[in-house]
Amino acid sequence: MSDAHNEHESAIKTPKQLVVAIVASFLIPIICIVLLVEYVTSNKLEGAGSDGQKAEAVAARIKPVADEGFTLKDVNAPRQLQAGGDIYKAVCAACHATGAAGAPKVGDAGAWSARIAQGYDTLLSNSIKGVRAMPAKGGNPDLDDVEVARAVVFMANQSGAKFPEPEVKSTKSVPNEAIQATSPSTVSAPASSVTLTSVDAGKKLYEAACQVCHGAGVAGAPKFGDKAVWADRIKQGPATLYTHAIKGFQGKVGMMPAKGGSTASDDEVKAAVDYMVAAVK
Repeated sequence: MSDAHNEHESAIKTPKQLVVAIVASFLIPIICIVLLVEYVTSNKLEGAGSDGQKAEAVAARIKPVADEGFTLKDVNAPRQLQAGGDIYKAVCAACHATGAAGAPKVGDAGAWSARIAQGYDTLLSNSIKGVRAMPAKGGNPDLDDVEVARAVVFMANQSGAKFPEPEVKSTKSVPNEAIQATSPSTVSAPASSVTLTSVDAGKKLYEAACQVCHGAGVAGAPKFGDKAVWADRIKQGPATLYTHAIKGFQGKVGMMPAKGGSTASDDEVKAAVDYMVAAVK
């Protein structure tokens, strides 16, 4: 009987213990609430009632979009050479992704084997100077020789070769103006003194950059002089034709690089478009 009585006996036996228990019952919840508030408010908040809407904070958030690569770009900085994969996508893929104009398709080891057997130096020389239907530097004379070399290695290695990555002999890049003044591949580019909207300017650019695809109708390009193929494109209007020619266009069966891979001005590209359209009217 005494054991049962002891089990139900209260732990508080003195007035002092009662006071401590009452105080603890108030303090413990308060301490927990204070700690919880401190935890929640310890992180920096953004939005209404904070510094998130200040001009400095807004400017910092939009900086990657508004500034990087645009307003903060140093036009006098050394030229940044592009990687082989980037050159391939921008210039070479128009023919080498589809095998157009007799170009060996990237990944086709059989088509590349004989070319790889000629050696890296021969492949690079042909790519820089042009060979058969391929124009010098793929039709983009603004490319640095190192960039062309990187593209060659990228395509060849994707097709069975094991060429090492080209080395950059100098950290200083030759300005574009100097390349254009000294590179023989720029001789075929239309001269700026020619009237940009003239038939002659359009014809020169066509022969220098457009003919490689439009001359034979390869890579999805409408063949020069083929009225049936050009009819639907002409219906789109000159503005659409100009935009596709200047900015580039991804079609259902092929891709046209911006300005045909050349460094011609917008007016020269428009003249070339007019020249090709005139041939089917």
